[in-house]
Amino acid sequence: MKINVCCALLVFLLASCSALRSRNVVYLSDLPEEPLITETVIRDSDPVIKPEDLLSITVTSLNPESNILFNRGYIQPPGAMGGSNIRQGAGNEAEGYLVDDEGYVVLPVLGRVKVGGLTRNEAKVLIREQLDEYLQEPIVEVRYLNFRVFVLGEVGSPSVVTVPDDDVTVIEALAMVGDMTIYGKRENVLVIREEDGVRKMARLNLNSRKVFDSPFFYLHQNDVVYVEPDKAKVAGTGFIRRNWGFAVGLISTAFLLLRAF
Repeated sequence: MKINVCCALLVFLLASCSALRSRNVVYLSDLPEEPLITETVIRDSDPVIKPEDLLSITVTSLNPESNILFNRGYIQPPGAMGGSNIRQGAGNEAEGYLVDDEGYVVLPVLGRVKVGGLTRNEAKVLIREQLDEYLQEPIVEVRYLNFRVFVLGEVGSPSVVTVPDDDVTVIEALAMVGDMTIYGKRENVLVIREEDGVRKMARLNLNSRKVFDSPFFYLHQNDVVYVEPDKAKVAGTGFIRRNWGFAVGLISTAFLLLRAF
């Protein structure tokens, strides 16, 4: 009887470990074994600006003094894109411009400018064209200040991820939260996206190179990435991990009993 109990326990543990070992935890595991692989980058569409987006809009021109009017009290010297600004007034550029419910931002001098529904590049062109009346050869930079995605489930540190621009992939987002755990189902990663009042849900297989072709591979503002846990963890592996000390002691006792016989 004791032998049967020990054998049953051993079979259960081996089956649980076997279920875990059978999971493919290698990203893009179907890539050919070649030194160099070249493919055309496919991006279905760039994210568009939406209400409640917070934008950083900076202006540079050949006349630094005139830039004060368009940078909320900051002078942006020519050739200093992305560098530190010289404070000249009471404004605070870091606060950004909030897109209202109708898709407009209010810019100094220009007033209300509709950027909703445009990509960042399209918004840059529109604002630059309107600035031509006031500045010589203006350069406009538009960035998101609150572009974020939500990563949940079987990952190292589930959290809200804020990224500096709109160019982030699902793999990059997973890396920002500590990657998937060994129990995450890499072949079934769910991406949830809401656009124009429509909720879209897509399942991505990160074991396959075909994931690059998915319009959900590049994430949009407020996308939710959910990594489903492996069934082995839910059914048995989780129990073993929670009671590992007890299981080891039980196995040791079982082998001692077997030796006694």
